[in-house]
This record gives sequence, structure tokens and C-alpha cells, in this order.
Amino acid sequence: MTPLTLTDIRILDPESGRDETGHIRIEDGRIAALGNVAVRGDVLAGRGLTCAPGLIDARVKAGEPGQENRETLASAARAALAGGVTQIVVQPQTEPIIDDMSLVDFIMRKGESLDIDVHVAGALTKGLDGRTMTEIGLMSEAGAVLFASGPNPVEDAGIMRRLMAYSATFNALISNSPVTPSLSDGSCAHESDVAARLGLPAAPAVSERIMAERDMALAELTGGRLLLDLISSAETADSVRRFKRRDIDVAASVSINHLALNELDIGDYRTFAKLDPPLREERDRQALLRAVEDGTIDIIVSDHDPQSAGRKRLPYAEATPGAVGLELLLPVGLKLAAEEELDLMAFLRAVTVAPADLLGLEGGRLREGAPADLVLFDATEPWVLDSERLLSRSKNTPFDGRRMTGRVRHTFKDGRIVYSAV
Repeated sequence: MTPLTLTDIRILDPESGRDETGHIRIEDGRIAALGNVAVRGDVLAGRGLTCAPGLIDARVKAGEPGQENRETLASAARAALAGGVTQIVVQPQTEPIIDDMSLVDFIMRKGESLDIDVHVAGALTKGLDGRTMTEIGLMSEAGAVLFASGPNPVEDAGIMRRLMAYSATFNALISNSPVTPSLSDGSCAHESDVAARLGLPAAPAVSERIMAERDMALAELTGGRLLLDLISSAETADSVRRFKRRDIDVAASVSINHLALNELDIGDYRTFAKLDPPLREERDRQALLRAVEDGTIDIIVSDHDPQSAGRKRLPYAEATPGAVGLELLLPVGLKLAAEEELDLMAFLRAVTVAPADLLGLEGGRLREGAPADLVLFDATEPWVLDSERLLSRSKNTPFDGRRMTGRVRHTFKDGRIVYSAV
């Protein structure tokens, strides 16, 4: 492969804190040199552009197998690359549910033909029933990088304790949806004045904190590795911060939606802003932003959840929650940075090196010898999102029609350009 040099670009590496203008030389699919280095081979002039590691999205729902009308792995990959994402972790709630090693192997083999790395989150329990433990060890040997509860939590504390103790023997990372069903069942909104005015059945934020604190206590008891999946409230962020001080192996994720939106974005029953967990108050959003910057929240995910228009265009309480996000994870993060709501390097850390370290993946950093999985973007380009132009098969996004700041120009995988903006 002919060497390629990206010249005169702003280099942002969240691992080292490097922020400088220089060149990046790519040889044999890896970063050969970066900084003030000699130009060799082909040249891509990057003046005015910024280079960061390819993003790693640890929470992607794909319709394949079972619901290919919503999304296939191939369409998800195209959307990912358009958003600068070079690695994804597919969640287990497909049809059938990914709860044994053969299904892990199936997804990984399908991913081998794509221009991104496809990783798998296996189910914590058979059929996500919340009761029957899966063969975490065998699925881990097959390549699963995470084990998840799906949309519903493992409610029984005794079962969750056994899952954490069992997974600890394999050093496997497990995640449980932090929601207390007895407080949240039947709800579709955050309990607040807004939900009361709209007449929506709502659940209190403490539903999330109660389950999160239970699982962190079980992690402390068993020594298991825990990912608190999609936290959304200020109180839960405070709890995570407190438990982390006790040196427990716990990490937390947040969706880009909950960093950019609050409950007011529901507007007049706008179902495309119906998410799970629900959008909360502005003070929660501000607390989540600060939690990303101080490291309390480890990773930011798109929570890509493709849904058909038919599932969204229903009365609010009946509409299916979820939004597509693979193409929007980086642009929304750049918009938050441009508006000085979120530190740019903290954002990039949470979508590159942090998920790589948490999941044990190569990539997510700019250094000599690392895979040349890169995104080249214009950090200041303004544009307006037209959801019909998204590459995902589904178009459900609460950001439709919104002004964005920052756009992907090129995405590289193993040193090859796999996406270029038109």
C-alpha cells in the first residue's frame, strides 16, 4: 500500500492530550508518524481540518437479524462511517436475541465484510428474561466484549449478584439498565411539572438512582466489572462519583441525546424526542455535561435505535422510544463544544480512547503504530440536518431541522478512505 500523508491538519489525540498542527503519515494501515514529520507517498491536504481517532460507539441497536426493515448491519455501517465512527458494539436485542455463542459468531462474521469493526454485546440472561443466566464465558471466548440486560433490568438482586460473581471469573464487563420497575413501569416521561402539564405518566429520577446504587453495591461485594448503562439524572451522576471514590470497578455511559436535549424538547407531544430513559430537566443535562468533563461518566454513546415512522407517529404514550444517532454522535458533540457547553477533548476522550480501554479494543488513539482509524472533520462548518438524507434505513431523530456545527469530511479505516462527504 502506498504511504499517505495528511498534511497541515489539527491533530487531536485524547489519550496524550496532543493538540497541534502537523502531518500524519499512514503506512500499511497504521499510523507511521505524526507531528512534524516528512511527507511521503500520496498527499491529502487537510488545512483547516481536524483529525481525531475514529469514534467507537458502544451502544448500537441493529435490526439484523430479524428486523432488517429498520436497519441492517450494512446500513448501520454506512451511517457510522458518515459520522466518523469506525467501531460499533451491537446490542443483544435482535430477533433472535444474541444469547449464545453461535449468534455472537453470526454477527461477527457478518461484520467481517464491512468497512468497520463490528463487536457484540451478548445478553446477560436467556431471551433477556432477567432470570436465566447465559454462558458468559463461552460468549466471551467467541468474541463478545460486553454483556447487557437489554431494555429491562435484571430486577432480582440475587440473580444480579450471581451474574456479577460469575462474570468476574472471566473479567467480563456487564451492564444493567438502571431503572426500578416498581417505580417506572407504565411511564413514558420524567416526573416533573412538564410531564404533569402534558398529562403524561411519569417516573421519578430516583428510579434510576436506586437501581444504580444497588448494582454498584453488588459490584463492590463481588468484584465484578459494571457498566451503568445510560445514566440520565444529576442524582445518579452524584452516586457514581461517590462510589468511584471507593475504587470500585464501575463505569458509566450517557447518550449524546441526553447531553444535548432536555424535557422541553418534547414540546407539544413530539414523539421523535421520546427516548428511554426519558429526557430530564435542564439541571440534569448540565450535571451530565460536568460529569463527562470530570470523568464520572466514562463514555458517550449514540444509543442508535432505528424505528419506523409508523412506530413513532402515534400518540405520545404509545409511540416507541428511541432515535437514530450513528451519524450524529460527532456533529452533536462538536456543536456542544462550539457552544462551549462541553470541553472538546473531554468529548473526544469519551467516544474514542475511553470506550477502547473499557472494552479492551485496539484503536481510539493517535500514536505511532496504532491502527489508522481516523476521522477528518471541519469543526466549524454550519449545516442544517435533513433527516431524509441520513444513511440509516430509519430516520427517527429529534434533531431533524436543527442547525449543526461541524461536519465529517473523511473517515479512514485501516488507512483506507471509507467515507468522503460529497
